[in-house]
Amino acid sequence: MEHTKTYQEFKKNGNTKFVRYSEAAEMYHMSVSKFMQMAKDAKAIYKLGQLVLVNLKIFDEYIETFHIVDDEFYK
Repeated sequence: MEHTKTYQEFKKNGNTKFVRYSEAAEMYHMSVSKFMQMAKDAKAIYKLGQLVLVNLKIFDEYIETFHIVDDEFYK
């Protein structure tokens, strides 16, 4: 149990670098299928045998490319 608690605290503090699709989809409040497609587009996927992990740093950088800075959009 101690290991699970420590991991949850670690994850809660935002120190997680690699996560599975389902965890990340929950973190970003989107469907798993949408997250999978975006992670592929971002080239943030690592595959270790059957295990698939997503690098959140790479994914976050990709998400930032969608930032709308045009003031006209916000009017």
